[in-house]
Amino acid sequence: MPRLLSIIPIVSLFFALPLKLHSVNLCGPTAFAIAWLSNFKLLLLAFGKGPLSHPSLSLPHFTAIACFPIRIQQNPPPKSHANLENSLTSQNRDNPYPLDQDGHHSQNPPPKGHNRENPNPRITQNGNTSVWNYAIKVVLLALFWSVYEYSDHIHPKVLLVIYGSLFGLELEPQFNKPHLSTSVQNFWGRRWNLVVSRTLRSTIYEPALCVLAQVIGRKWASLPAVMCTFVVSALMHEIIFYYMGCLQPTWEVTRFFLLHGACVVAEIWIKKVVKDRWRLPRLISTPMSVGFVMVTGFWLFIPQLLRCKLYVRAFEEYAALGAFVKDVVAGVVKLY
Repeated sequence: MPRLLSIIPIVSLFFALPLKLHSVNLCGPTAFAIAWLSNFKLLLLAFGKGPLSHPSLSLPHFTAIACFPIRIQQNPPPKSHANLENSLTSQNRDNPYPLDQDGHHSQNPPPKGHNRENPNPRITQNGNTSVWNYAIKVVLLALFWSVYEYSDHIHPKVLLVIYGSLFGLELEPQFNKPHLSTSVQNFWGRRWNLVVSRTLRSTIYEPALCVLAQVIGRKWASLPAVMCTFVVSALMHEIIFYYMGCLQPTWEVTRFFLLHGACVVAEIWIKKVVKDRWRLPRLISTPMSVGFVMVTGFWLFIPQLLRCKLYVRAFEEYAALGAFVKDVVAGVVKLY
């Protein structure tokens, strides 16, 4: 509780920060990375969970992980095939997380003795007490932010080299071929915006599952827990749209996520009933799933992007920046 009370002022500050940013190119990434992801990571830290809770994190590592979708490089010990199968069987029995691909459990369980939330990081503490070392890392962190702003236009392998050389960290994958989704559950759980999915899983789904399992049993507790996760995701998206447009919400984005949440719940329920005895061929399920996401997205989600005029404002800012640079260059040329 003392840690939570000490974090609440920071969380409040991070929620208010995007309201003071009038540039859409600054407000969008700040709202997503700071107001949403950073706040959720800090709230997890208050309960001793999440990627920020490991006691070996240095200040630069803590700051980078808190602000950006990156994680500590891991080097798990090798594991025999027999032990891996035993671990998978145990995890599938004890931890039926439903947001995995097609209703199956994750095929990447943590090694025995490792905490899934707090894996043993490969961090070197040598030299972290140097003032100059911290100063250099602050400069690198600023450069890192600049690189992150344009990460969509940089090859992923180049980003991995940059992040690894600066912090000994690695970039979290953002997407996993969403056009190959075989179901709505597969789309949201394993393919689309994986950083948000992982964050919501730790902060919303797992606590809700733990509480609901004591009330209605573990077999069916996943259904309302999934719905709670989609409700929180809907509200956070509404907040982000408000940051970027400062417009009265129409709640279309909320309806979009509630619709998809209801579909995922129905899908999980059907899979529990039929117990995977019957499944649509991929040739049919993939077009149906991707088509459903696209149709509902154009119906409820895309109109909010157009309503906020995000792309128009972004290009206006690019044009203003280009004009500024042009004036600066012209002024320098006149001087010489």
